[in-house]
Amino acid sequence: MEESSSNRANLVRLLVGVAVGAGLLYWWGGWALPVVILALLLMIMGHEFGHFITAKRAGMKVTDFFVGFGPVVWATQIGETRYGVRAIPAGGYVKVPGMTWTEKVDPADEARTYRQATYPRKVLFASAGSLMHLVMAFALVWVSLTFVGLPSSSHVGIGGFTPWQGYSHNAAQSAGLRVGDRILSIDGKPVTGATTLINTVHDHVGRVVTLVVERDGHRMTLHVTPVDGRKLVVNGVPLAKGSTPQGYIGVELVNQVVHESVISAIPSSFSTMGSLITQTAHAFVQRFSPSGLSNLVHLVTTPSSTKNPTQQLKRPISIVGAARLAVQGSQAGPGILLAVLVTVNISVGLLNILPILPLDGGHVALATYERVRSRRGRRYHADANKMTPLAYGFMTLLLLLFAATLYLDIAHPIANPFR
Repeated sequence: MEESSSNRANLVRLLVGVAVGAGLLYWWGGWALPVVILALLLMIMGHEFGHFITAKRAGMKVTDFFVGFGPVVWATQIGETRYGVRAIPAGGYVKVPGMTWTEKVDPADEARTYRQATYPRKVLFASAGSLMHLVMAFALVWVSLTFVGLPSSSHVGIGGFTPWQGYSHNAAQSAGLRVGDRILSIDGKPVTGATTLINTVHDHVGRVVTLVVERDGHRMTLHVTPVDGRKLVVNGVPLAKGSTPQGYIGVELVNQVVHESVISAIPSSFSTMGSLITQTAHAFVQRFSPSGLSNLVHLVTTPSSTKNPTQQLKRPISIVGAARLAVQGSQAGPGILLAVLVTVNISVGLLNILPILPLDGGHVALATYERVRSRRGRRYHADANKMTPLAYGFMTLLLLLFAATLYLDIAHPIANPFR
């Protein structure tokens, strides 16, 4: 009874602490910062839930499911599993007995340890965290395509009008075009990209062109006459020079946001995910290459180089940089925030699946090695301790990368790319 009261008191303190922390984050950075922190914590919990649920389904014993590291802030026992929160919200873990053959385990639990599981169950459990990141990324892409929408280069719309000096209205405004109109065709040619529209307008100086536009779900036919850009002045500068006339109608073109249906967004999400995974994997190869590591060292030792936009695009970022980008993205719109969170999920998922201990991929590689070395009736037991020097070396490299990127993100943050 006393322990139950203590748990309730700890839970109340935890909730109060979370509320106070969220209030401070809101006071410091507005609503975007606590939302981004919450999103990152949910990603951590999603990763650990992947390990948790696959372990349970595989019949393994799960003794701990914790968010965070360090001292225990709150914990409760439900069945055979202890759930809780630790003081440092920089990760989480799910504990399953028998992750190595040298670990001492209660004989009564031996049948339900990780090491006694079949090879497919080991692989599924070990890779479940990374798979969950891909699942979360897929869900965010689907939400973005369905409810937020993405700019499409094949949907050309009117984003604004260019004022011509000496004219109260330019040609497009005089023809009745409005901001938000989508241009479907010009002189009977479908407009599936800005190039078709621009080239046709340039070639029809003084000649009427027919535009079919979509406005508020209805199609309209409008007629506009392009004006020679050599005779037009914008901000004191002629729009065109030279001996060849070039037609202008005075519109600023944008790629309009397109929403997909709930069903059609599924294959589109798979296609988008494939492209993003390929791009992220390529970026990983570049970042971990000798030239990529050398560039990072150069940025740390030469502060002036951090102001170069090209160098900023090439450098990796820490969790602080990722959170800052997510906050900046949320201020630019929900679509940008979702895109940043998708990228973070894919990056963390691919990093965790690298075949090096103590990452998830290291356990998959070790289980695969044991499976290859095993024979019928005799299971091979790999000694994970032999991988310790390599694991320490890799973790040292990751810590150095973390320290370098953290320093750069704090001392020389990347300029807001969404302005």
